[in-house]
Parts: sequence; C-alpha cells; structure tokens
Amino acid sequence: MNFRLKTIDRFMLKAYIGPMFATFFIVLFILIMNGLWLFVDELIGKGLPASAVAELMFFYSSTMIPMGLPLSTLLAAIMTMGNMGENYELTALKAAGISLVRIIRSVLILAVGVSILSFFMINNYVPYSFQRMGAVLMDIRNLKQEIEFTDGVFFNGIPDISIRVNEQDKSTRKLNEVLIYDNRDRNLVKTIIADSGYINISPDKKFLNIKLFNGENIEDNRNFSWYDKAILKTNSFKYQEMTLALTGFGFENIGTDGYSGDSRTQNITELQIDIDSLRIVSKESVKIFQDRFLRGYLYQNDTTIIQSLTNDSVAKVLRDRQKASFSTDAIDTLSIKDMVRVYDQAMSKAETLMSYANGGHAKVTSSTIDLYKSEADWHRKLSLPVSVFIFFLIGAPLGAIIRKGGLGLPVVISVLFFVIYYVLTMMGEKMVKEGTMIPFIGMWLSSIVLGPIAIFLTVKSKRDSQLFSIEAYINNYKEFKKYLKELKKRKINKNK
Repeated sequence: MNFRLKTIDRFMLKAYIGPMFATFFIVLFILIMNGLWLFVDELIGKGLPASAVAELMFFYSSTMIPMGLPLSTLLAAIMTMGNMGENYELTALKAAGISLVRIIRSVLILAVGVSILSFFMINNYVPYSFQRMGAVLMDIRNLKQEIEFTDGVFFNGIPDISIRVNEQDKSTRKLNEVLIYDNRDRNLVKTIIADSGYINISPDKKFLNIKLFNGENIEDNRNFSWYDKAILKTNSFKYQEMTLALTGFGFENIGTDGYSGDSRTQNITELQIDIDSLRIVSKESVKIFQDRFLRGYLYQNDTTIIQSLTNDSVAKVLRDRQKASFSTDAIDTLSIKDMVRVYDQAMSKAETLMSYANGGHAKVTSSTIDLYKSEADWHRKLSLPVSVFIFFLIGAPLGAIIRKGGLGLPVVISVLFFVIYYVLTMMGEKMVKEGTMIPFIGMWLSSIVLGPIAIFLTVKSKRDSQLFSIEAYINNYKEFKKYLKELKKRKINKNK
C-alpha cells in the first residue's frame, strides 16, 4: 500500500513539473517580448556590444519572475489536473478510495516550496537584478554617439575641448581648416590651427585619434597675471598626431556601486530600515513646516501661538486667532490711501505665504511618497509568495472540475484569473502609493479577493461538483422546470 502511494507521488510530480517549467518559460518569454519595446529607443543606433544588450535583457527577464510565477503556477496546475481528469486517471484514483488532497499532496508540497523560493528570489535576487539593469541602462543613456562635425560650427561634445571644421569631405572624411581649443589644463590654454586633418574615435571608443597637417600650436600659460608675466609659445608643424582619452563614447560597466536605485533595489530588511527612517522624516517635516508656517509667517507677532500649539489643536488655534483679529469696522475707518497700503501689504503677505506653503508641501509630499513606495514594496515581497500558493489552490481544483487539458480552455481560464489578479494588484498598489489605502489592504487586495475563491473551488472539487459542466446546468434547469409543472398541477388539482 505504501509503495502504491509513493508511486502516486512520483506520478503527480512528473505530470506537474514538466508543464510548470514549460509554462513558466513561455510566460516569461511573452513578458520579455512585451517589455522589449521599453528599451527600443535605448538600444537602437548606439553601436552597443552584444554582451551589453544580452546583460540588459537577462536582468530585465529576472525582474519579470515575480509576474510570471503566479501565472505559470496556475496554468500548470490546471493543465495537469485537467489532463488527468480528461484521461479518467483522476476518476480511477478517486474510485480507489484516494482523496483529492492525497492525490495532490506531493505537488502541494512542491507549491509550498516554490512559494518559499519565490520569496527569496523577490527579496534577494530581484533587487540585485533591478540594480544591474538600472546600472546598464544608465550607462547606455550616458553613451554618446559618433562625433559628427557641422561645417563652420564648434563641436563641444568632448569636455574642455572645442573643435571647429570649416569644410569636410564626406567620402574621404578629410577635414579642412581645423581649429581646436584645448582647455583641459586651466593654467595652459592650447590652440591648434591646421590646414587639414583626420579626427576619429578608436574602435573601442576610449580614445580620440587626431591627425593634423600643416598647422601651428599656440600655448598661453596663465600661471601669471596678464599684467605681470604672460608666456605665449607658438610652433609650426607639418604633421602632428594626438591621442586623447574619452569618456562616455564607449560602453562602460559601472556596476551596482555606480547606480543609485529606488525601493525596488532593496531587500525586506533594508526596506524596513527605510520605512522607519521615512516615518520619522515625514513626521518631522510636517511638524517643522507647521511650526515655521504658523510662527514665522502667519502669526509671527503673536507669541501666545507657541504655547497654544502644544495645548490645542492647530485648527482650533487658527479659528480663535481669526475671530479675534478680523474686524471690518477697523478697515472701514481707514482712509483710501491707508486702505490701499493695507491691501498691498496683505497681498504681499498672502503671496509669501502661498510660496512658502507650496515649497513646504512639496517637501512633505516627497518624503511621504517615498514612505508609501517603500511600504508597498515591503508588502509585495510577502504577498507574492502567498499569491503563488493561492494560484495553485485555484488551478488544481479548477483543473479537476473542468477536466480539460491542453492549451485551450486552461489558457483562457488562467488568463482570466491572471487579469483579475493583475488589475487588483495594480489598483491596490496605485492607491497605496497615493495614500488613499493602507499598505496591508492595498498590496494584499488580490490575495483577499482570490483567497476565498481558492477555498470555494477546493471544497467544490472535493465534492466532485460539476461547477463548469453545461450539461449539469441544463439537467438542473430541466429538473427545475419539471418541478414547476408538478407544482402547477398540484395547485390545479387542489383548486378542483
């Protein structure tokens, strides 16, 4: 008996692991292709090495793992159980007295393991992938194009060097009447004039090669003041060759140390530290803004406001001060000239208050938005593993109920549930980041909605419910219609 049960476990694992890997890579490929359009403008026309493009796409695909795992888990579970139901294997196992929970026990344990693994991936590997992807993107965005000269116009794409070409031959790339200002040394300004030459970038884009013919070097030493001692050196040349180091023209792997990311690049421990710090900063920003606004601008001459701030609410203090200070009778007694003066002073004060209020509001909002983002990412790292397990609990009983395998109906149902999950997740995250919903509810919204559905489907599957059988609903309708006819006959007979 024990051997038979172990055979079931091996059979279920073999039936599930294959579709799991296949659907995961298919879903991941679709997500990568969908996101590839985000980088089209970054990659085209910059002469990037294939290794840089491959690195960018590899780490981008790693960031898509949290989105692909739930869908692949759901689809694999539906396909596995659907195939077993369609081939009557599930019916045979149940006829042998084996319950559904026992049948899926091995893959259920596997789903728990995948959920735990997904937590470590989203907590450790995905933040690192975001760091590397951001670093590669930053280097690509800083990558300059080839040097292109415009006749008679200075080219200033190289730091501290200006180059002007009067005329250039497009076919031979020969430059005529070249003028170069070299300001790399602040104490020594170099000017180079040449009849012709060639200027190009080395194949590795790390050096600028300059070849000049029939020209003159002019060096102006500015170590001394112009009225004290000025050193001006000139020398002529028939041929001169120079090599200058370049930055920004070649792809440079800056690494994660050169990239400052956001909350997506942090693990749950780092996020918790940031959340604690941002809460303090946010509260201090509000307190400082409120205190300075009231003391320094609104009631700078009213010293009693300081004591009132600690005892009464700000709203009550403002109402009391406004009632005590506002008097139309006093304004009516003023002359026209004094009224204009009071009005101008009030307008100036109001403009100052508005300017300060907008600046303070921006500072408070910035720290609060960072806090909301960190809280959202903190809860995401915990809600994702739970959603992976919930999707398995939806997929396994759903496949047992519909009893359809392959890529037809399972794909349709999987996409439907995934769309619900995606919409709820995005909606909850948006509301959390806007501060209109607490992080726990917003980031766990999809689990809160889909969790009861998983429990409902599991219960229905254990009872062999024909939840998605059209024939069952037709038979139920016929039985209900027959019942109504009998009820009608009884009523007629009773009236007779």
